[in-house]
Amino acid sequence: MSVPINCDMGEGFGLFRCGDDEGIMPFIDIANVACGFHAGDPAVMRRTVRLAKSHGVKVGAHPSFPDLQGFGRREMKMQRDELSACILYQVGALKAFLDAEGMVLNHIKPHGALYVVAARDAALAEAIADAVAVFDVPVLGMAGTQHEAVYTARGLTMLAEYYADLEYDDSGSLVMTREHHAVDSADAARKVIRAVREGKASAISGRDIAMRADTVCIHSDTPGAVDLARAVHRELALQAA
Repeated sequence: MSVPINCDMGEGFGLFRCGDDEGIMPFIDIANVACGFHAGDPAVMRRTVRLAKSHGVKVGAHPSFPDLQGFGRREMKMQRDELSACILYQVGALKAFLDAEGMVLNHIKPHGALYVVAARDAALAEAIADAVAVFDVPVLGMAGTQHEAVYTARGLTMLAEYYADLEYDDSGSLVMTREHHAVDSADAARKVIRAVREGKASAISGRDIAMRADTVCIHSDTPGAVDLARAVHRELALQAA
């Protein structure tokens, strides 16, 4: 059971820190590094890339709407060309830091509202695909949504995510909040294994929903994220043994 754990990281800015990247890094396989438009700055980006390299963690770009004040969790109306340019700009910035460290860009994962809205809005997903195609790397998204429909139609490789620290509604959509709340690590880890092994998850209503989990996501700003990452890592390793 080789299912990589990915984590949104590098979300500090200036003197402000967000999440314990150092504590989480030993328990993940893939880092989604903020590119400056919802969080992160040049110094934070470089530090996060170097930290990932020291742990053998692959790095991808985590671009967002240009919404620094709202942490990228507010929907914005943008034209397709404008949005694709915005994403190209962010990914290019991160790629420069990867080049400096002799690392490759592993993937692209849209952040926050950009990710959530593109799951239901094909035009937005097309704008993301326009940018991803330039870099020719996999893109992370949600199965059974416009992510999968658009990305696969464009010939892109998509890795379907299961979120260990978010709730789902009956349609399989994420229940997004402006701030992430703590979850029980052991319970969340059990749900991860169920999603991976059985292809099922529990909606917030208690109803079972279909779930494909090519990779498992943990947010670094979730309270108790280090314990959560450790628990999920341990359970996945036990299943793979």
